[in-house]
Amino acid sequence: MAWNSFATPLIGKAVRAASRLAHGGGSAFPGKIVERIDPQFLSRTLAQLPLGVVLVSGTNGKTTTTRMVASMLQSLGLKVFTNPTGSNFTRGVVSSLLAEVSLSGKLDADIAVLELDEAYAVHFVKQVPPDYCLLLNVMRDQLDRFGEIDNTARLLSKAAEATTGTVVLNREDPRIARLADVAHTEDGVEVRYFGLDESLRGFFPSDDDMSTTVDAEAHDSAEHGGNIGDSGNTGDTADAVAAAAPATSQPQDGPDALPADVTLRAVGDHRATFAIDGETYETAVKLEGVYNLYNAAAALAVVRAVAADAQAMFLPFEDALADSVDADGVDAGTETDGNGSHDAIDQAAADEILRAAGVSPRMIAFAHATTQAMIDTAGEVTPAFGRGEVITVNGTPVELLLVKNPMGFRLSLASFKPEGCDTMICINDEYADGRDMSWLWDVDFTSLRGTGVKAVSGVRAWDMALRLEYDQVPVESVSTDLEESVVNFVNANSGTPKHIYCTYTAMLKTRAALAKIADVADAGVGK
Repeated sequence: MAWNSFATPLIGKAVRAASRLAHGGGSAFPGKIVERIDPQFLSRTLAQLPLGVVLVSGTNGKTTTTRMVASMLQSLGLKVFTNPTGSNFTRGVVSSLLAEVSLSGKLDADIAVLELDEAYAVHFVKQVPPDYCLLLNVMRDQLDRFGEIDNTARLLSKAAEATTGTVVLNREDPRIARLADVAHTEDGVEVRYFGLDESLRGFFPSDDDMSTTVDAEAHDSAEHGGNIGDSGNTGDTADAVAAAAPATSQPQDGPDALPADVTLRAVGDHRATFAIDGETYETAVKLEGVYNLYNAAAALAVVRAVAADAQAMFLPFEDALADSVDADGVDAGTETDGNGSHDAIDQAAADEILRAAGVSPRMIAFAHATTQAMIDTAGEVTPAFGRGEVITVNGTPVELLLVKNPMGFRLSLASFKPEGCDTMICINDEYADGRDMSWLWDVDFTSLRGTGVKAVSGVRAWDMALRLEYDQVPVESVSTDLEESVVNFVNANSGTPKHIYCTYTAMLKTRAALAKIADVADAGVGK
C-alpha cells in the first residue's frame, strides 16, 4: 500500500483540526494542502464506494437537491457521503472527505452525493468520472464569473460527457435537455429525464422565457387555494395560470416528446403529486416553495436510477445464496427448523458470504426499495440551510430565502405571500454572490407593493432600494450595516412572521447575526 494512503489522511486531519481551531468553522484550506501533497487522494478515496458517485449541478437548486438525494438514500438504508455545507468545489469536497475517512484512508460509505459548482464540476470529472449526473437548469447567474449562458451549458456538458452510468436531465430546459447528445449512450450510458405537467410549465420558464412575469399568477393561485396544475382536479385556477404563462421556448414536439421518468403533476400547500411509471403518487412535503417540489422530482429521478442499478447489482446475490443450498437442503449457510428441515439460510453465514463479495445487507435492502418508499422519504426532507430554513427568534419564525438570480428571486416571491409577514431584503456583491447586480432589474417586485419592505440591507442596500422604488414598493429603512439591520428587523413587530430574501454571503452573515440571539443549527460555514 502506498505511503500516502496513511500519510495523507493523517496530515489532512491535522491541518483540518488546526484550521477549525483558528477559524472556528469549516474551511477549504485542508483540501488545498491535500490536493498539493496527494493529487490522487480524491479519486482514490471515492473509488472505494460500491455504488459510486452522484454529481449534482446546475444554476438553481443544487444545495437543496443534493440534500434531498442524500437524505432519501440515507432513509432508504444506505451510508452516504456528501458535502452538506455547500462547499461545492473540488477543494471543498476534499476537505469534507478528510472529516470522514479513517486514518488508514477508509471511507465508510456506500455512495457519494456531491454538489458541484458549474465551473468546478469540469475539474472534478477529470479526476472522478461520476456514475450518475443530475443536471438541473441553466439560468443567468453571476455572468461576471461564467460569461454567457451558453458557456454555462458548455461547462455542464463536460459533466454529462464524463458520466459513466446515468445522466438525469431537466427536459423542460432546452439547454439541459440537449446535453443528452453528449452522453455516451453507445457505451451503455443511460439518459433519464424529469419534467413538468403541461399545466405547471408557466411556473418554471426556461431562461429564454423570462420576458414574461408569472409572479402575479402564482399569488392568485395561492389565494384561491387547492393544487396548482393537474387540471383534471383543480378547475379554473390551473387554466387561468396556463393561459397567462409565457409560451415555452421548446418546440411543439419538444418536452413532451421526451419521456420523463418522474413528472411533477401538481403542487399544493405543502403537497406534491408525481407521475411515475403510469402511476400517480401524492405526498405531503416539508420543503417550502414550488421550486423545491420540482427539485424533489429531480431527486426522485436520480434515486430511482441508483435503485435500478442496485437491483441489477445486488439482487442476484440473493438468488446465489438461495442456490447455495444443496439438493438435500444442507449447506454451511443453512440451519434446520424443529422438524429437521433445511430451508432457512442462517443469517450470520449469509452475511459472511455477502461481506466476502463486498456486498452489505443494507445494499440488498436498498435494492428492494419501492417507488412508494422513495416518495415517502422525499416527503420527509427538510430545507437546506438558508434555503427556506426557518429560525425561531423569541417565538417568531424567521424564514431565510436564498436568491441569486432573476429566476430564483421570481420563484421565491411567487412561493411566499407577503401578506401577514414582514419582509427584508439583503443584497451583497462579494465574489460568491456575483459582482454584477444588474440582474435585480430583471425581477418583478410589484407583488410587494401592498405590504412594502420593512428593511433593506447589505453592501448593495441602496441599489436594492432604488430597484424597489422603481417598482413603487415602499421601503421603511435602508442600511448597509447588515448585522444591526437584521437584529432590528427580527425584534420589531414581535409575533409577526418574517421573510428575509438574501444573496449567498448576506445569508451567511444573516445566520451569524441570528446565531447571537437565537438557536441556529451549525452549518459549518460562514463563521
